Amino acid sequence: MYHISNFIKKNRSVLSVILLLCFMLILVIPSCKQRPLPNQEMIDLLKKIQKNNYNPENNFSPEAVVKYSDSIIDNDAGEETVIKALHNKGNALLQLGEEQKAIDVFNDLLKKIPGGDIDQRLSIMKDVAISYLRLGERMNCIRNHNAESCIFPISKEGVHHDKTGSEKAIEIYQKILIDNPGDLESKWLLNIAYMTIGAYPDQVSPRFLLKIKNDDSMHLVKPFTDVAMNVGLNYKSQAGGNIVDDFNNDGYPDIVLSSWSLSEPMRYYRNNGNGTFTDISDSSGLGYLTGGLNMMQTDYNNDGLKDIFVLRGGWRGKFGKTPNSLLRNNGDGTFTDVTKESGLLSFHPTQTATWADFNNDGWLDVFIGNETEPGGEAHPCELYMNNRNGTFTNVAQQAGCAIIQYVKGVTSGDYNNDGLPDIFISTLNGNKILLKNESVKNGPVKFTDVSKEAGLSNNKYRTFPTWFWDYDNDGWLDILVCGYEFNESLAYYAAAEATQAPVNNAGKVFLFRNKHDGTFEDVTEKVGLNKIAFAMGSNFGDIDNDGYLDFYLGTGNPSFKSAIPNKLFKNIDGKRFLDVTTSARVGNLQKGHEVSFVDLNNDGNEDIYIKMGGAYKGDAYENSLYLNPGQNNNHWVNITLHGTISNKVAIGAKIKVTFRENNIERSVYRDVNSGGSFGANPLRQHIGIGQANTIEKIEITWPVTGKTQLFENPPVDTNITITEGDNKLKTYQLRRFDFKANMHDSMNSSLSHH
Repeated sequence: MYHISNFIKKNRSVLSVILLLCFMLILVIPSCKQRPLPNQEMIDLLKKIQKNNYNPENNFSPEAVVKYSDSIIDNDAGEETVIKALHNKGNALLQLGEEQKAIDVFNDLLKKIPGGDIDQRLSIMKDVAISYLRLGERMNCIRNHNAESCIFPISKEGVHHDKTGSEKAIEIYQKILIDNPGDLESKWLLNIAYMTIGAYPDQVSPRFLLKIKNDDSMHLVKPFTDVAMNVGLNYKSQAGGNIVDDFNNDGYPDIVLSSWSLSEPMRYYRNNGNGTFTDISDSSGLGYLTGGLNMMQTDYNNDGLKDIFVLRGGWRGKFGKTPNSLLRNNGDGTFTDVTKESGLLSFHPTQTATWADFNNDGWLDVFIGNETEPGGEAHPCELYMNNRNGTFTNVAQQAGCAIIQYVKGVTSGDYNNDGLPDIFISTLNGNKILLKNESVKNGPVKFTDVSKEAGLSNNKYRTFPTWFWDYDNDGWLDILVCGYEFNESLAYYAAAEATQAPVNNAGKVFLFRNKHDGTFEDVTEKVGLNKIAFAMGSNFGDIDNDGYLDFYLGTGNPSFKSAIPNKLFKNIDGKRFLDVTTSARVGNLQKGHEVSFVDLNNDGNEDIYIKMGGAYKGDAYENSLYLNPGQNNNHWVNITLHGTISNKVAIGAKIKVTFRENNIERSVYRDVNSGGSFGANPLRQHIGIGQANTIEKIEITWPVTGKTQLFENPPVDTNITITEGDNKLKTYQLRRFDFKANMHDSMNSSLSHH
């Protein structure tokens, strides 16, 4: 104490100055103006739109519905009005994830319904039952999530520890089915409930039992394992998008996520190249931006860095006049919103777009499919041509592609092999529109609707996600488009399929084979794609490296009663498709959206990353990373292309890999793109070559010049980089990771926010 006292006496003047400075600092700090956040203008705009949309008329705001319903109930309105308000409140509480409160409201409502009103009582009983089923999922699959949670058919660790919610649901569904044995929806949900308590099929009454048919009786596909929790990639939010690609050009794919909710931020997980990921959402600037049901990568300014295009407003009708975002990759781990300065700022409901070099000038353009509801305000599709200076000009009207439809999916590809990318459009109006690119060199871009001539106009079923691909490896792009035709809950159709009852093309997947003459043949039945799917999120890849493209569908229907599995289909030699969902263990019953096929652990096998979560706050769910165990000893090659005359990321370039398998020559064809219209694979192309242990040649046809580069006897089971005009390919190796060994707790240090 003496030494401290003596020090103060000797240094009194110095201490006085220090104290004065500290006091002044305290006064100054509150008056300092907070530094604006990155992308502040777009952040403010999105907040304003979210605030304006918060009103009782907006079906997408359950909080407002609860508040509005309470005002009606509290004012003691007429009995019929109160009953309607209670029903609306119960449904809104369920959407908010307040299952027990919803149950209480529905039970009170049942007391008010006259005993003779059988239909209304039945409807409310179903609401109570699904609320209990959801409560069981919240207590188990969400609060105690594990790798087996909600994987259909539910077994092992997926069985609920707290069985209360499901047992209550079973009790109600059985009462419903005793009086209504033909209620297929309730029958399906009853069987699901029994699965969750580990009592399927033994304890299900034979008259209510649905037997699950496993198409993959030969077990051609080994089970995948959800390892998202192990590596901290199980981010929980509502429906939305994801991109898996290399945003910092270090060779390792990163992950960007979005949510359709304007209150949920984007996330950015940087791949550290050592089996871990770091959440750099805030430091990158992406963590302050919200919204985005779908998104994709691009390179709008041709600098070799992948940018991001976020799509907003889909499904929201008159409340969907929300801007998309073009996010420039600055090359230093940050992104800047350049939507306004680029000329892409517009206000239309959409969730789908496709980037391609439509006029072959070496710069990427974008076609955006907007949603026009029947009888509603017109929202024409947009075609923005790249001005090659960071800006775009909308020429859709002049180019003949200002389509006015309820557009849900668009894709681009050169279906007639004339060197120009064409456009295919999927709609909820039932129209399937093929736009042939008839542009001439150095002239304006021009499209012609050739849907009728191509044989696509007869199919009038509502459809959703779509893509061009060469499923049979004949060198010509085919079209897959997923049906979205339904009048009942998806649970109804799942039960109908299980009992072989007619479903009348509901939720069908349509495959149109390219006949090489400008026309397409509907081969859906021929290839065995007669399974219901109702896809939203979707994409394709090669899970077994046989060179034939498989596909995975996310069944993201908003209704809680639509508890059907996401689905995986295996391509058998380009001749038929097999539903391998059950054996692959990837049939999550929660809502699936944007899908990416990617070899994330660098073992040569493509894994599947899917953005989970539904339309409502109470339907948020953890994302899944389904790790492929390796299906066989087939070989592969990864090819990354760099354009010089063509666009830098080589979107639209064509790849042909030729090899001999079992002494028979065959070729595999790929176009460089991110895959399906509601999914974003890496632009690096993963190509399986089957049992061949050598490649005879790789041929690359570049978009702008149409020239083909030939590389003979390239290596296999490695990563190859090819640059336009450079006749020497480069190879590189990536570290292999064991995601199964990584435990989430050990990742906390690397998953910190910055």
